Amino acid sequence: MSKSTMNDHPSVIKYRMKQEAAEEAHIAPIDTQWLRELCLHAGADDVGFVSINRTELDAQRNDIVNLFPQARTLISFVCKMNREPLRSTARSIANAEFHHVIDDVTHIGHQIVKELESRGIKALNPPAGFPMEVTSSGKAWVISHKPIAVAAGLGQIGIHRNVIHPKFGNFILLGTVLTNAELSSESQPIDYNPCLECKLCVAACPVGAIGADGHFNFSACYTHNYREFSGGFTDWVETIASSKNSKEYKAKVNDAETASMWQSLSFGANYKAAYCLSVCPAGEDVIGPFLADRKNFFQEVAKPLQDKKEMVYVVPNSDAEEHVKKRFPHKEVRLVSNGLRSKSIRAFLAGLPHMFQRNQAKDLVAIYHFTFTGEEEAQATIVIQNKTISVKMGHIGDADFQLIADSQTWIRMLAKETGILSAVFSRKIRIKGPLKLLKAFSRCFPS
Repeated sequence: MSKSTMNDHPSVIKYRMKQEAAEEAHIAPIDTQWLRELCLHAGADDVGFVSINRTELDAQRNDIVNLFPQARTLISFVCKMNREPLRSTARSIANAEFHHVIDDVTHIGHQIVKELESRGIKALNPPAGFPMEVTSSGKAWVISHKPIAVAAGLGQIGIHRNVIHPKFGNFILLGTVLTNAELSSESQPIDYNPCLECKLCVAACPVGAIGADGHFNFSACYTHNYREFSGGFTDWVETIASSKNSKEYKAKVNDAETASMWQSLSFGANYKAAYCLSVCPAGEDVIGPFLADRKNFFQEVAKPLQDKKEMVYVVPNSDAEEHVKKRFPHKEVRLVSNGLRSKSIRAFLAGLPHMFQRNQAKDLVAIYHFTFTGEEEAQATIVIQNKTISVKMGHIGDADFQLIADSQTWIRMLAKETGILSAVFSRKIRIKGPLKLLKAFSRCFPS
């Protein structure tokens, strides 16, 4: 078909007309109120809008642009979850609610993108699920919905690290749509935190992941609550692989655990707890019973979860193991690996604060200099003191302990594919300083 003939083709003519209309529409920013109504009509319970240039997105901007180079505006929306299912001691009921609303979030994001695309506006809705990506950087999600929701005025982060909506509380799931559209106005963060700091989430967490002082133990939460997600699944598969026969497997994993893993594989990964969400009384729609009778609210909502006899997954010699045995002796401690493995030096250094067990470091005061050579070169200074950890790139100050390691050997050692003694003997790892400081460092990061 010649160029002139193609230009006369009905499909080409209609496309040219549509393109001209779209270009005219893009001269002026899209009306924010129109877009808000579109999102609410698609099923969102609330929505906010954030420019890609907002300072709140500084830490995410590169990831967002790499994901969607045309991004100009982020649409953040929430979907409500029903409260009583999440409060049930039968976690199958709670998980059914999670899965149902996650499906809603996915569908609503799809509908918003579909409507925008029909009007010539480019848009993309990253998945709400976690995790969805596993890369060498260690990041297991394509976009961080929480900071975007906060910037869009949909709530603030509570001490349990969840977004609390001013009206719906933390009984919400988040979705995000990226678009190349510019809007007539955008949303701003709310000027207060709905979190009541009542510490009910502290009292209900079976692994002590939420400290009364605001500290958060990521490893403890991940090991138990996300047992049937990526890390726990890896540990379970390796348990199967390392078992000589079914009898040995059954000695390590009981029938209920196997059935639960099957259910997660068949119908969606199940959260083991998420009690922090269950007991939170924040939010205008939620706060009433708590204000009316705090004691009764605790007895009805938090106490059943505390009293529940259940299996709690913890890493051996972790703060979580100590917490469960002391605070919840009626719950069964299950010692497992959390399956968290760094696939790069960058991921290893970034993950140290999340893996750090502060009670294992209560008497430790030391400066460590790490030097990685070979395929991935890096230098870092790790300071542990007063039950806190600081990780900075480069060598800073005078080190109490120095470690020089081939990067790939170190990654294999973290994956327990090689031992430190063989690495030291082969000179792939060299150390300078008291060996007790290396042992003390290792105790802070059980996995």
